[in-house]
Parts: sequence; structure tokens; C-alpha cells
Amino acid sequence: MDEKGERPPKKFKVQKSASKLMATIFWDSEGVLLIDYLPKGTTMNGQYYANLLAQAREAVVQKRCGKLSRGVLFLQDNASVHTARVSRQALKDTGFSEIDHPPYSPDLFPSDYFLFSNLKKELRGRRFVDDNQMKMAVESHFHCKEKEYFLGGLKALCTRCEKCISLEGDYIEK
Repeated sequence: MDEKGERPPKKFKVQKSASKLMATIFWDSEGVLLIDYLPKGTTMNGQYYANLLAQAREAVVQKRCGKLSRGVLFLQDNASVHTARVSRQALKDTGFSEIDHPPYSPDLFPSDYFLFSNLKKELRGRRFVDDNQMKMAVESHFHCKEKEYFLGGLKALCTRCEKCISLEGDYIEK
């Protein structure tokens, strides 16, 4: 019990922060090609991902003139949406050449150890009024990075795997 004359504890107003936002980012050695934010109430499934692959192909055509004709290496993990039949067909339709990713090997995935970890460090502790403000912060983070930043993230892959993949060719990662 409170002692007589003691003030009750202060109650702080809780301000609702922006909700979680799922972003799929396609990037290469020159920078970000496409960022897609999963709409609220939508589930990431094979068909949704297949549509993203078509958008990623279009982004390569628009932003990386000539790369598609020289061949694009594509790395993704073994998540179920990536291995769904409709996704596999969509990947074939892009014309990208997939690089095999060993199962249970998150340490060989540059988006996990490089791209998203650096983004999280920059955004840690920040509060966003709404999802649009969060999206602007994410896009601003990547927009100010030089090409060397992205190339360095891909080169780090060579130090993490036994067999080094040639980065001379075109390379895209989801």
C-alpha cells in the first residue's frame, strides 16, 4: 500500500508506432533494383513472388541496360515461396541463371549478413509515424550508398564460401 501523502506513479502515454513492414529487395553490384513492400493483409506466396520476379526482370531491363543479354546470376535462399512451382517457372521465364544455395546456410546469403544487418543498425531506435515514413527511411538508406557499397557486400560472399563465385558477370540477389 502507498504511504499517506505519496503520489501515485506517473502513467506514460503510449504512442503507437508504425507497424511491421515486410520488404523484398532485389539488388546487384550497382545498387538496389527493386523494393517491394508487402501490402497489409497480404500473404507472401508463390504467385506473389512470381509477380515480383517479373518486376525484377523489368527493373534489370530499365536500370541495367544490356545486362540481361550478357546473363544474370540470381541468388535466393530455399524459402518455400522461392521453391514453389509457380516461382520456379517465373524464375525460368526471367532468363536469370540461378546460383544454387545450400540448405540451412544463412551465412552465405549477403542480404542477411550485409544488406539487412546494416539497414537495421541505421534504423535501430528510430520511431516512425506511419509506414510511409518508414519506407522513405529505407529508400533513403539505400539511395545514398555508392556502387562500391553493394559490390563490397557481394565480394564478402567470396570470403564466406569455399568456392568463390566470379563477380565479373552480372549478379542479382533477392
